[in-house]
Amino acid sequence: MRIAFYGCAFALLFAGNALAAGHSSAVPSSVLRDPDQQKMTDCEQQATMQSLKGEDRKKFMSQCLPAQVNPAKELTPHQLKMQACNQDADKQDITGDARKTFMSQCLSRH
Repeated sequence: MRIAFYGCAFALLFAGNALAAGHSSAVPSSVLRDPDQQKMTDCEQQATMQSLKGEDRKKFMSQCLPAQVNPAKELTPHQLKMQACNQDADKQDITGDARKTFMSQCLSRH
């Protein structure tokens, strides 16, 4: 019984690997990643090449990741409206339901 179980497990292991290997894409995986994933991968590779471990690796990663941050993207018109209305509400120290009402009116005016 054990031999049959181990035989099936062994067969599934290799079948899974064969299927995964046969499912490769013509597009490199680096192209399919978003910029944040690519940054993380690049920093991980650099840390590995430098053989960093433990606290040294953590320190390196904390310095590497923010250093590669993309410049701020432009805000959409709606985000600009929200920002302006929030600043106005903060200046007037409006909170709670009054703030919700203020924001609704402010956004409809802009």
